[in-house]
Amino acid sequence: MRPHRTSEPSARVAPPRPAVRRALAALSLSVLLSSLGTSIANVGLPTLAEAFGASFQEVQWIVLAYLLAITALIVSAGRLGDVLGRRRLLLAGILLFTAASVLCGVAPTLPLLIAARAAQGLGAAVMMALTMAFVGETVPKAKTGSAMGLLGTMSAIGTALGPSLGGVLIAGFGWRALFLVNVPLGLLTLLLAHRHLPADRSGPTADRVRFDHAGTLLLALTLAAYALAMTLGRGGFGTLNAALLVAAACGAGLFARVEARAAAPLIRLRTLRDPRLGGGLAASALVSTVMMTTLVVGPFYLARTLGLREALVGLVLSVGPLVAALTGVPAGRGADRFGAPRMTVAGLIAMAAGATALSVLPERFGVAGYVAPVVVITAGYAVFQAANNTAVMADVPADRRGVVSGMLNLSRNLGLVSGASVMGAVFALASATADVATAHPEAVATGMRITFAAAAALIVTALVIALAAAASRRADTQGEDPAAPREASAPGAPGRAAGRHGGSR
Repeated sequence: MRPHRTSEPSARVAPPRPAVRRALAALSLSVLLSSLGTSIANVGLPTLAEAFGASFQEVQWIVLAYLLAITALIVSAGRLGDVLGRRRLLLAGILLFTAASVLCGVAPTLPLLIAARAAQGLGAAVMMALTMAFVGETVPKAKTGSAMGLLGTMSAIGTALGPSLGGVLIAGFGWRALFLVNVPLGLLTLLLAHRHLPADRSGPTADRVRFDHAGTLLLALTLAAYALAMTLGRGGFGTLNAALLVAAACGAGLFARVEARAAAPLIRLRTLRDPRLGGGLAASALVSTVMMTTLVVGPFYLARTLGLREALVGLVLSVGPLVAALTGVPAGRGADRFGAPRMTVAGLIAMAAGATALSVLPERFGVAGYVAPVVVITAGYAVFQAANNTAVMADVPADRRGVVSGMLNLSRNLGLVSGASVMGAVFALASATADVATAHPEAVATGMRITFAAAAALIVTALVIALAAAASRRADTQGEDPAAPREASAPGAPGRAAGRHGGSR
């Protein structure tokens, strides 16, 4: 395992395997809880509207509050972990998530439930931001891809399990069980994290007291404005959405100006010009946009064009998360064996092929023509996610892992938010109808074909970005002293090339 600091010889020794497994169990449960919190509440919105005597527009804030808290605060949470110590902040995040789950479960009014969900989202932002950052401290470098794949698997399981588990809990115990189910899982996660995650390393005092408060506030407000612009209106885009989008653009410009002058910036903007980091973040956002497209467009096509009943639609839609759950760990092992950049490209090629097939095959082969391309897209996504996360995090200094991990998660969240809005609008325009839910089956089929052709174009764009990043990495490797790559390839060698290009071998 590559040391975090050359002045700490003990860090060169990989931790014992049982300790790694227990630490990974804590990180995996953190990812599972945060993804479960995202998906489990959606199924309960009709029940919650009835319980509180509220409209759909009012109860949708139960979902929006959680999403907004994560989107607005995830980068700041990662940076705060770098400054204050990742272990203590992760423990605080798990504790906050668990306590907020209790408050959600006992909330007597809708405003209190929404406030508790926002607090739960803050805890989830900390958990999501810091789990990937901990991989570099708990897992030997040769197993980084496998660990990233495992975290991706747990995220997919949480996303897939949410709707079905939520339905069972509502039917058996009522809506409060949607949130109280997190309590025992949260306490178990807290116990494992407290006992098995490595202690925070002490750093220079100056690094630990400087925090970019102005940048943090500006970024949070900017991201919140963007997320609201993309989610309010249930697919419509009115004056409020436009005003929020303008506010987000102005906030982004002001944030860039503040960061350029900050002594200890939240995000070092010059690092985003590096194709390996900036390219990895951009590709992640594009890929997540396409994955959300399958969730937005798929149900309409299956129900309206293929005529499937609701139960069968749910069964077909569960194929994607199931494939992601089964593919995550093997994908991570592939990144360890063949190199993260190479597997990133392979995953994107598979996704491009699957998206192209999804635009033409369902019309000819029905359900089978839909399921087969979705399997290819989802498997490619699992490969890409494990490899891209490994490649991006491999080159990050120890004192910036939290913020970069937060940025990776943010790029994924922004892709999901944008995909639901932008690709949903593309689908509606391509279907040439004001209400897709009542559109003619042939119009929906046309919308499906055009939307996934656009999705394939997005993946090709991500592929170009990934190839440019791989070329940049090779150029840097060739620019090193010729002995350095050979040193780094030896087992356990902590050479300079390993520090800079650990994800490229």
